[in-house]
Amino acid sequence: MTDTLFRPAYELVTDMAEGKLSAVELMTASLDRIEAMNPELTAVVAQRDRGELLAEASAADQVPVAQRGKLHGIPMAVKDLTDVKGLPTSMGSLAVPLSPATRDALLVSRMRKAGAIFTGKTNVPEMGLGSHSYNDVYGTTLNPYAHSVSAGGSSGGAGVALATGMQTLADGSDMMGSLRNPAAWNNVYGFRPSFGVVPREPKGDVYMHKLSTPGPMARNVRDIALLLSVQAGGVPGLPHTLPKPNLAHLVASDLRGKKIGWLADWGGAIPYETGILEQTEAALRQLESAGAEVVELPPPFSRDALWDSWVGLRAFANAADDGHLLDDPMSAELVKPAVRYEIELGRSLSAMDVQRLSEIRSDWFRKTHELFDQFDALILPTTQVFPFAQDIAYPTEVNGVTMDTYHRWMEVMVPVSLIGLPSLSVPIGFGENGLPIGMQIIGRFGDDRKVLELGQAWHDVTDWPNTQPPKIYL
Repeated sequence: MTDTLFRPAYELVTDMAEGKLSAVELMTASLDRIEAMNPELTAVVAQRDRGELLAEASAADQVPVAQRGKLHGIPMAVKDLTDVKGLPTSMGSLAVPLSPATRDALLVSRMRKAGAIFTGKTNVPEMGLGSHSYNDVYGTTLNPYAHSVSAGGSSGGAGVALATGMQTLADGSDMMGSLRNPAAWNNVYGFRPSFGVVPREPKGDVYMHKLSTPGPMARNVRDIALLLSVQAGGVPGLPHTLPKPNLAHLVASDLRGKKIGWLADWGGAIPYETGILEQTEAALRQLESAGAEVVELPPPFSRDALWDSWVGLRAFANAADDGHLLDDPMSAELVKPAVRYEIELGRSLSAMDVQRLSEIRSDWFRKTHELFDQFDALILPTTQVFPFAQDIAYPTEVNGVTMDTYHRWMEVMVPVSLIGLPSLSVPIGFGENGLPIGMQIIGRFGDDRKVLELGQAWHDVTDWPNTQPPKIYL
């Protein structure tokens, strides 16, 4: 059944509807794969009992086809920042009680209603901060292409589970690249939708903090569209949501005549490890061979202004979410420095500081509309470095440039994340070190289908996840 686990989820759902595959068979294969791969890689955590899961799969097989949802019978593990009823949500932190959640989060309830069967959670860094999935609760998630290096984050466990066939679909969330970075480092796809396409939890403040969004990961673009079609759609009581995009019958975009803007290193301002730009430029030549026109652009906006706005608004949002951890002396002793940094910086900002930073964000949003009047998509590398050693917290320098914060090495994510643009990280091959990387296909706000159609065209040309999967088959 190993080959089955690497097939697209949309095919598996069809096979189960046609009686060619049972949910029990698929669940058995997935659990066997987790049992074989996970002890070394630590991708799936808080695992549920095998007997309970097989019983759920057996019950799923009895549901009439006409009553089945889009994800019927698909095993899924949910990112460990999101509540699944009956499972603990550790958020990778010893400061968070490991008590079972009493309800499903909104996103989980939608996936459950669509027929997904939840096998456990996927590993994350503490509180989702920093793109390296290690914590003191479950340990470090290792990259399946080289166990000595990071799998990225914060959806690192999800990326590894996909790359190794432990699961065929994965949910995630993205504030500063948490869907895209692990996708790049695991040779799969990660899509950050336009902010508001997939709603956040309708609780607490729902107006101010518009940086993080849930979204899908998969080994092909049509599966991205499948999961997004379940996740998307507004809810009462939550403003700033967008209508569900039309994701039916996703087709590859005809690249002939498409005009692509290449942002490269932002005029020399963003440092990259040797090999990142070169590999991305090779991918751009493939786009040109398929008929696209690629134009290298000068910096369209101040790099320093973008970073200033991002660091402040991100810290402001994180302080609002996690500030209670510093207020309690017991939990304050347990959190890692990145958590303390975010809370203390966020609390130091005045109201007018936040206003100024948001005005920068607004100016950049307006500028992107000018760019998308000229270009069908913009391209940036997904990461500034190849996967780094798993026993360090983060890179302290990139190509000789010292990183002044724990997350500066992810600066290439900021132009998208600051204003909520749709961005698909697509695999683009491997460096001389044998490690995978990706590039971002970035679209105008609200043009999610267009971005996915461009991604499908890329997938049809390359199909990197199936062309070069990790060499760890059973």
